[in-house]
Amino acid sequence: MQDDQRLIGLQSWLRDGLGIAFDEIAPASGDASFRRYFRIQHGDESLIVMDAPPEKEDCVPFINIAAAMTKMGLNVPRVLQQNLEQGYLLLSDLGTVQYLEVLNEDSVDRLYGDALDALLLLQMAKEDQHLLPPYDHALLMREMELVREWYLEQHLGLTLNTAQHQLLNGAFELLAQSALTQPYTWVHRDYHSRNLMALDSDNPGVLDFQDAVFGPVTYDLVSLLKDCYIEWPREQVLMWVSRHYQQLIKQNIISDVDQSTFIKWFDLMGVQRHLKVLGIFARLNIRDNKPGYLKDIPRTLSYVRGVCERYPELANLGMLMSSVDCD
Repeated sequence: MQDDQRLIGLQSWLRDGLGIAFDEIAPASGDASFRRYFRIQHGDESLIVMDAPPEKEDCVPFINIAAAMTKMGLNVPRVLQQNLEQGYLLLSDLGTVQYLEVLNEDSVDRLYGDALDALLLLQMAKEDQHLLPPYDHALLMREMELVREWYLEQHLGLTLNTAQHQLLNGAFELLAQSALTQPYTWVHRDYHSRNLMALDSDNPGVLDFQDAVFGPVTYDLVSLLKDCYIEWPREQVLMWVSRHYQQLIKQNIISDVDQSTFIKWFDLMGVQRHLKVLGIFARLNIRDNKPGYLKDIPRTLSYVRGVCERYPELANLGMLMSSVDCD
């Protein structure tokens, strides 16, 4: 009922508050948060309306970060109108085609090339860092705790013993320290195939950036290249990583770091992210009644296991994560 009332209020704001005429309003995309997006047709123009309940979501970071990213040269939605009191934003529309829908062996080099170019613009940015909270030790650890609480304990129903808790604590600390060692840049934080829109020009359109932070240089690279929704052969991933490493060196974003160290940063950053995501996918199902992400757990878990097999310091974590059922 509350959702219906908010939708009624949103339509009233558009029609009565802004004088925007439209025949119908349709869901534009799903979201793993409390935000909802709708698409309307106003004359010849397609527009997006964000519904972000003020008690659950804050629109101000979205507005500020959208403006900053536009200055960087990224193609993000323009904020056309806003109603912060009610939690409504009117946005430009970046289309309906997610990267995930069109990625294949023939298109991936072109699409990822564009996405990596856009990512480099983000990582080169020096301005507006004050807008971003730091991806600090506390946040890194808090994110990894999600796998313990929501995936292992609640989703799988495990009762971890003292040794297993200690194993997780040690692995979390190792992964956090690896992240904190890296140079820090702007981090989108969800730079993957469902948040990148395939466009004929100024590709890609970049969505869902409101949780951006100032954090480790490999984080968005992992989000893109070890995507929880689509997987590529490791040799191909390492080729893209190598190309991006060279660009980071050229732009002096990183220095005095050899490629093997950078790849290890990338791999360990992936474990941190994928542990978090396992917890988030489980929580979306249990707490938010959104079971659609459960199908992506096996792929995400496979990423974790693969890295743990390559690095002896993560062998025990790998054994723990290999002993659990991913269904």
